[in-house]
Amino acid sequence: MQTQDSTPFHSLTQIGQGDGVYISTYGCQMNENDSERMMSLLEMMNFRAVTSPDQAALIIINSCSIREKPVHKVHSEVGRYRKMKDANPKLKIGVTGCVAQQEKEQLKADIPLLDFVLGTDAIDRLPEIIARVRQGQSAVSARFEHQQPYHIETLIRNPGVSTFVNITKGCDNFCTFCVVPFTRGRERSRPATHVLDDVKKLVERGVKEVTLLGQNVNSYTSDCGVNFAQLLKTLARETNIERIRYTTSHPKDFSDELIDIMAEHQDKIMEYIHLPVQCGNSQVLERMHRGYSREDYIARVERIFKRMPNAVLSTDLIVGFPGETEAQFQDTMSLLREVPYENIFAFNYSPRPMTKAAKFADQIPEEVKSQRLSAVLELHREIAFDLAKKYVGRTLRVLVERHDEKTGRLCGRSTQNKSVYFTGSPAMIGSTVDVKISDAAPLVLKGDLIQ
Repeated sequence: MQTQDSTPFHSLTQIGQGDGVYISTYGCQMNENDSERMMSLLEMMNFRAVTSPDQAALIIINSCSIREKPVHKVHSEVGRYRKMKDANPKLKIGVTGCVAQQEKEQLKADIPLLDFVLGTDAIDRLPEIIARVRQGQSAVSARFEHQQPYHIETLIRNPGVSTFVNITKGCDNFCTFCVVPFTRGRERSRPATHVLDDVKKLVERGVKEVTLLGQNVNSYTSDCGVNFAQLLKTLARETNIERIRYTTSHPKDFSDELIDIMAEHQDKIMEYIHLPVQCGNSQVLERMHRGYSREDYIARVERIFKRMPNAVLSTDLIVGFPGETEAQFQDTMSLLREVPYENIFAFNYSPRPMTKAAKFADQIPEEVKSQRLSAVLELHREIAFDLAKKYVGRTLRVLVERHDEKTGRLCGRSTQNKSVYFTGSPAMIGSTVDVKISDAAPLVLKGDLIQ
């Protein structure tokens, strides 16, 4: 299967008029952002978003390689559409995302039902690919296209109150468990002026909060030499955006300069920090190729709390990494007791193609991994509920995002990245209000609006 760059195609305005498109998105916020970008491009071709695949003339599966059995999930979902494809030969089905990049031609060979496979760096070629497929050409697999610097315009159809702005793509760290460098490529950063322009335009459209997005945002380096801390400072000073968030950080790149700038601009840069540790044992961290020790990580956390006493931390954890002994696992448990994480994302280690750890001989039995994961989740549940108690009676600043039909209440997020529910008028959506908290769980708070 080859990309057919020389084949002519008809005017894009003739393609997809009035047609429905259904995008199924798996995985991280980067994939969510990519799906939004694809939908924006398709709307330019007169496609319209639909909420069910049986309403669609085009189905796109935006895949993820991070979780277990990613290729199996693609096979399974495409299989569910077989009868629809038989009934409507004009229906087109494609796979994008990390699995598409990772498997390339093999994915199409294994699933003949697919009409196209699109790599992670080729999203902007989607209109061209759809046009070719609509003309009856064989499936197209777009190549991985490296660009430096990373030029991309933020395309968001209905940004609402809060939205994402991508600033980097790819990763240079090559952690031994992670497939991202192989599916998203080497790290590239957008020019700082482009990011600044995007945020200003979003503010003009009514956006109150942006989340800067990348596999490792704090290793961002613009073509003019601006680093991530300086980018945050520029956005805080030179735009009217009310709130700035970012994800995801790497502990080895979390500099003192970044901490200082966050502390100096707490009026705009939110105090919530997602800082993935992955494991609490230094030897395992070394095998993971993380670039820091347990002691380094704790020192960084102490520095954060010294400059920002109200900082809120969350983290990622992998249990059952190859060779992890019971004693090493207990170091992760003790780290949970030592660092006040208000939220964690914990997973069993799962081998990924092309990664070094997948070839390690000392793999941990699945039953041991499951036991360790259960222990981590149970311990953190106790810790998180205890930490949540501190919010009861406090007044938090809440950016109102939506009216929740199930509860009949307004819902917004506090500066600590907590979902806060309270009674109020839908006219308040988009405004920032004070809410006194009366009930607190780890992720969800309830309270009363202070008039």
